[in-house]
Amino acid sequence: MKPVIALVGRPNVGKSTFFNRLTRSRDALVADKPGLTRDRQYGTGKFNKHSFIVVDTGGLNDEGHLSNLITEQALQAVEESNVVLFLVDGRDGLTSVDEDIANRLRQYGKQVHVVVNKTEGLEKEAIISDFHSLGLGQPVAVSAAHGQGVADLMTEVMADFPEDLEEEEKEDSIRIAIIGRPNAGKSTLVNRILKEERVLAFDEPGTTRDSVYIPFEHHGENYTLIDTAGVRRRSKVSDVIEKFSVIKTLQAIEDANVVILVMDASKEVSNQDLTLLSFVLDAGRALIIAINKWDGLESGQRERVRTEMDRKLSFVSFASNHFISALHGSGVGVLFDEVKKVYQSAFRKVATPKLTQILEDAIQAHAPPTVGGRRIKLRYAHQGGKNPPLIIIHGNQTKSVPESYRRYLENTYRKVLHLKGTPVRIEFRTGDNPYKDKRNKLTPRQIEKKKRDMKRVKKWD
Repeated sequence: MKPVIALVGRPNVGKSTFFNRLTRSRDALVADKPGLTRDRQYGTGKFNKHSFIVVDTGGLNDEGHLSNLITEQALQAVEESNVVLFLVDGRDGLTSVDEDIANRLRQYGKQVHVVVNKTEGLEKEAIISDFHSLGLGQPVAVSAAHGQGVADLMTEVMADFPEDLEEEEKEDSIRIAIIGRPNAGKSTLVNRILKEERVLAFDEPGTTRDSVYIPFEHHGENYTLIDTAGVRRRSKVSDVIEKFSVIKTLQAIEDANVVILVMDASKEVSNQDLTLLSFVLDAGRALIIAINKWDGLESGQRERVRTEMDRKLSFVSFASNHFISALHGSGVGVLFDEVKKVYQSAFRKVATPKLTQILEDAIQAHAPPTVGGRRIKLRYAHQGGKNPPLIIIHGNQTKSVPESYRRYLENTYRKVLHLKGTPVRIEFRTGDNPYKDKRNKLTPRQIEKKKRDMKRVKKWD
């Protein structure tokens, strides 16, 4: 399981900037907008060979008091985390609010790092000396905006966590995460797949915090079902325990090989469904969409559902839609057969000559555009990774390749290679020019010819 890092601190200490630095994103954080600081922001980050989940929290107000909602959100993040990064403002110095937060953090017994932000251009030793009195270890000076000191901090933070293991040629088992909103039928689908009635952890109050890993065997293959709690809009959530479901679902998606998104056919596609799909896309996982409770709809309703899904889910067109009834079992067998197909697509290995030939054919059919009067040249391709398939394309001026042409290549590779249910990622690389900054040395014969040409030019003048 990926480690969880919680960012806590009062407002305007740079938590949002630090969040973007760790996740390498430009997400508009909820804490940056007035009136919206009660929500938390989740993201995934990478540092060297480590990956982790980052949770940004709302801050304390200037008077040092937190609203009940913000307090609840921040403390949940701390309790769920493996490491807490306590951000303080190096330019403001130590405040009473910082001391109050430090006292709260000590009660949880978590690994805490005091991060003194906004120290660019300042005498760091003098700045961090004030924060020793917090009693939370050696403070670390950073500049989230400029990236100064972040690498040293993350090296220290990640020292106690193992590096990510590379994917092996063959997994011990195929991990399937079943996600969706509450009451979509995830529990029923799990029981149907397992062919037994099983009381799932999230079916009882107070047990929804952890995803449940259920190993089983099907036709001689080993599988692991990852059952997750239903994820509702945070504004609809009142139970403290249930609020952990977002981060648990995110962890389950990251840990899975194949994700099944269960949707209720009797309800419209919601923003929460789209949010879950965005998590899957960010993780690059193979995807199957299961529209449950299909047996309870009339023909007119079914046509409306198909139309709505085609319109709202066009951005995941690579995923297959399966209309099922988890309660009665209709369509579940075909759904499970699809798992093996999309898994094989996600882990398929393709030879370099094959990938290069597909690239050449794609360029022949539709050449990349010109940039500044010069045509983009894409020379060859090879596979750079699996789950999802990563195709690395080498050429010249690859930084100028438009996003539309990238999507064209992704769709071409998916179509030609018959990849089902998995996204395809394209990465462009430009090779260094070996003759850059090198003068072309003329031969003696070329020098004589140049002199003769210059004489002719002078005569014409």
